[in-house]
Amino acid sequence: MTTHIDVMRHGEPVGGRRYRGYSVDDLLTEKGWAQMRAAMPASPRWQHIVSSPLKRCLDFSKDLADSLQVPLTVEDNMKEIGFGSWEGKTPDDILAGDSEALNHFYRDPVNNRPEGAEPLDTFSERVWNAYLQILEKHRDKHILIVAHAGVARAITANILNMSLDDVYSQLRIEYGAIIHSSVDKDSPPRLLIKGPALS
Repeated sequence: MTTHIDVMRHGEPVGGRRYRGYSVDDLLTEKGWAQMRAAMPASPRWQHIVSSPLKRCLDFSKDLADSLQVPLTVEDNMKEIGFGSWEGKTPDDILAGDSEALNHFYRDPVNNRPEGAEPLDTFSERVWNAYLQILEKHRDKHILIVAHAGVARAITANILNMSLDDVYSQLRIEYGAIIHSSVDKDSPPRLLIKGPALS
């Protein structure tokens, strides 16, 4: 038997482009709702939904769980990474204080964290442990995790054994994007690239 775990990034939140970690709890815009609805397969097969506790994920998750008549679990360890002193700030806000801060961050996100930010390796470990717990609890089912770009990157990095620097600097996760993974019994998780016929 195979377990399928899909990770959907939330849609566009209110407030425009800014650094939202777990301390910024913005709602989705109407466009954000539309992005997530557009990403859904025509006939969803999800049997359980797991959501980040943040509203940009949880509001959609509740609506979808009601629509599909499937259980919903809120998982605190699927919340976004903490951005410390950058929480709620726009790129322009950050550059006003340090013109090189973003360049340093994107070149080496592991060692150039904002002040007070959650360490990237700690974040990756908490997300991966939560993923493995979900996998163990829901063997042979099709699960949807509604979470964040950072969460999708952390899961991808662990499945592909990529360095955190590489996955955070090279992998872009759009609003509403879905990362598909599957796990066969006694085998490690793998990414699953789906075409339209499999959706």
